[in-house]
Amino acid sequence: MLPVTFASAVRRVVAGLPGILLVGLLAACGPAALPPGDSIVDADEAQNRAAHDLNLTLDRSVLRPVSRGYGGAVPPPVRRGVGNFASNLSQPSYVLNNLLQFRLGDATQNTLRFVVNTTIGLGGVLDPASAIGLTAQETDFGETLHIYGVPEGDFVMLPVFGPSTTRDTVGLVVDMATNPVRHVLPDPEGHYVAAAGMLDRFGDRYDMDDTIDSVLYESADSYIVLRSLYLQNRRFQLGGPVLGYDATAPDGDISADPYADPYSDPYADPYIDAYAP
Repeated sequence: MLPVTFASAVRRVVAGLPGILLVGLLAACGPAALPPGDSIVDADEAQNRAAHDLNLTLDRSVLRPVSRGYGGAVPPPVRRGVGNFASNLSQPSYVLNNLLQFRLGDATQNTLRFVVNTTIGLGGVLDPASAIGLTAQETDFGETLHIYGVPEGDFVMLPVFGPSTTRDTVGLVVDMATNPVRHVLPDPEGHYVAAAGMLDRFGDRYDMDDTIDSVLYESADSYIVLRSLYLQNRRFQLGGPVLGYDATAPDGDISADPYADPYSDPYADPYIDAYAP
């Protein structure tokens, strides 16, 4: 199931950004050099690019053709049910991190959502919780580390798993090791869960096929595009500085620059401005 993770990560990145920003990055991120002001640390770029090339090979040879076959053969309601089931199994991990972050309200909401969807929603295949306002409050251990003041570290392109940072890589390992579902379900139920997760990733790839292909195969330098998209989206999710703001400001303070324009676009990336025609 591992090769499906990379494009699912790409999907989460591009789905979290405004379309106009994505189009601008695709058009503008050709040169390998970053303009002044971008707070990106990529000390192992050569190694990261090698991992990116491996991920592209896996996507071309495995994920893209299989996802197109899966999406073309399986009706949308069935794919949605599989996605709901896989998503429901992430809730216990969210709750654990909510508690570590002292976000008791989010922990309560995620717990109620899990209970409602697991019971009334037939194990999570249906999503009645969203209909009554119990939406998922997604989080992970990378965010937990962020809240405790652990710095972002370097940008990292992981083989199979895609774009990350030093902090988020540690978070990924911890989340995989501590997910309560992994330790509760016996075999063969655990294999069913893994299969559902794999199918959900194939569905992710199919649902955004054109957009993901644009990022990975139609941009001048897909590595730089994906790096910029990931960092911009992740920092915005965590409430930290986005690209183009004062890199010395503490996480969560994007207005540390006393000369910053208070009416400027918070999604703007100076990389676009520097190379846009």
